[in-house]
Amino acid sequence: MPETPTIQTLPLNLPTSLKLHVTPDQFATLAASNRTLRLERTAQGELSVNPPTGWETGERNMNIAIELGLWWRNAGEPGKVFDSSTGFTLPNGAIFSPDASWVSPDRWAALTDEQKGTFAAVCPDFVVELRSSSDSRTALQTKMQDYQANGARLGWLLDPKNRTAEIYRSDRTIEVLSNPATLSGEDVLTGFTLNLARVWG
Repeated sequence: MPETPTIQTLPLNLPTSLKLHVTPDQFATLAASNRTLRLERTAQGELSVNPPTGWETGERNMNIAIELGLWWRNAGEPGKVFDSSTGFTLPNGAIFSPDASWVSPDRWAALTDEQKGTFAAVCPDFVVELRSSSDSRTALQTKMQDYQANGARLGWLLDPKNRTAEIYRSDRTIEVLSNPATLSGEDVLTGFTLNLARVWG
């Protein structure tokens, strides 16, 4: 019986100056084959490869997810909450994985089974992005603006190093807060308050 040839895989290091473009189908194949990496795709098809986070960012992400999950459960489990490993296909074609997110019951119920595929075709109503030491602030701000333009009603860009919070709303200009103690879910996540002592560390 003939032997099946073994496929050897080699690591690939991409310089930041090199841009790779992939289709949504190619992205899905890459994501399925590289589950230890956090992959994203811009609306223009540019591939973004993010390594696993360090322990500080991982702990901060977990604290945010716990607080959001507790609010969701105590509020009667409205809609869907997601962690940082979840990708969404935005209306503009970008595939992003916010650090924490929530989709309202109405928005989720409006999706077909096909739209609820691997990377659900929906922009979350609420998103959080947490800046790590290796993240470009400009790139994260662009990403937040994409969320805002594609239907996010409330978004937080949290920068622990500088202790700033940028608030993105669907109907207002960006608000920047310096060293806030808490953030409110406002009328999007009614009753949700995030204690930033759990994030700033």
